[in-house]
Amino acid sequence: MEMNTFDCKLPNDKGYFGEYGGSFIPPQLQEIMDEITTSYKEIRQNPEFIQELGELYKHYVGRPSPIFYAKNLSKKYGADIYLKREDLNHTGAHKINHCLGEALLAKKMGKKKLIAETGAGQHGVALATAAALVGLECDIYMGEVDIKKEYPNVIRMKILGAKVIPVSHGRKTLKEAVDGAFEGYMGDPITQFYAIGSVVGPHPFPMMVRDFQSIVGNEAKVQFKEMRGELPQNIIACVGGGSNALGIFTAFLEDESVALHGVEPAGKGIEVDGEHAATMTKGTVGVMHGFKSYMLADEAGEPQEVYSVASGLDYPSVGPQHSYLKDTNRVNYAIANDTETIEAFFELSRLEGIIPAIESAHAIAYAMKFAQGEGKGSTILINLSGRGDKDIDFVAENYGAQYGIE
Repeated sequence: MEMNTFDCKLPNDKGYFGEYGGSFIPPQLQEIMDEITTSYKEIRQNPEFIQELGELYKHYVGRPSPIFYAKNLSKKYGADIYLKREDLNHTGAHKINHCLGEALLAKKMGKKKLIAETGAGQHGVALATAAALVGLECDIYMGEVDIKKEYPNVIRMKILGAKVIPVSHGRKTLKEAVDGAFEGYMGDPITQFYAIGSVVGPHPFPMMVRDFQSIVGNEAKVQFKEMRGELPQNIIACVGGGSNALGIFTAFLEDESVALHGVEPAGKGIEVDGEHAATMTKGTVGVMHGFKSYMLADEAGEPQEVYSVASGLDYPSVGPQHSYLKDTNRVNYAIANDTETIEAFFELSRLEGIIPAIESAHAIAYAMKFAQGEGKGSTILINLSGRGDKDIDFVAENYGAQYGIE
């Protein structure tokens, strides 16, 4: 892993990307965040830390993850479609990239326990894995709806030694899991380390998670040039909190020839509040979970109920850097609904033999539409952020008859 992996101009010293980000938390917790910021800034320049993390990426995670030319998908939809195979990482998704970094940081700070939220369970599994590796306790908060929906990942977390704590209020999904994890963290911020699962939360987490995930784009830039002799014309990634998207976007932000597309969940339709999680499309600026960004809010300014077929995307806000990239028009934020996403889930499975996570299938769905229209004949690189093992029971139960699964 190169030293410049962690080199990015934003955020500023207060954690702002333009007007977004910052740290809106109680003073006693701000002291802890300041300690984390100081420790992170020290270790990210430490050659020993960078070497240790780089060796884990190579020998433990299996990096670099390959880029695959999806020949059958390309032929059918009329563009050259490539997949960055983060689904092949140990634990099955991109989440392990930042979980290892956060776990190593927590260990070096003398923390005893990692604490986090999870939606689809991928962050929970990755953090439980990292905790086992470095010898820390691990508590994972997960909504009861997602526990039932993503049960294979619940079992994985428990096998790895983590304690899975059910969250039973509200819609019992990702937003409520974050609420529960924050409450658990506030009970003991001294010995616990809240390993936030995306590019959200108070500073320094949007920066830190982005930095650890930037290895995805750094690899892809080199790999794609080797394959094609040029950069991709389009890069597409799903966006919930936004970690996998920033992971691949960051290396290309200054390459004006590369169009960047973030795909949000339109759920059952963006016309009805509470039936989607399209923050960029329908949201307004507000403060939630300790940071300022676009968010879906009700008339009282409180976080709106949200929904997506993908448990990892149903969050009513988005990473602050994404809000900045939207306002500066560097990234095109689009949507894919449940129906399109499940169709894409089966399309990739049956055309290329790759079962994607439902989250990642949002990016596939948009790519299929884009390739037949504006992107016809272009090169498209999709960040395939995770594999779909966790989703097969849910898909079979809810869509099996429609797609011939008896």
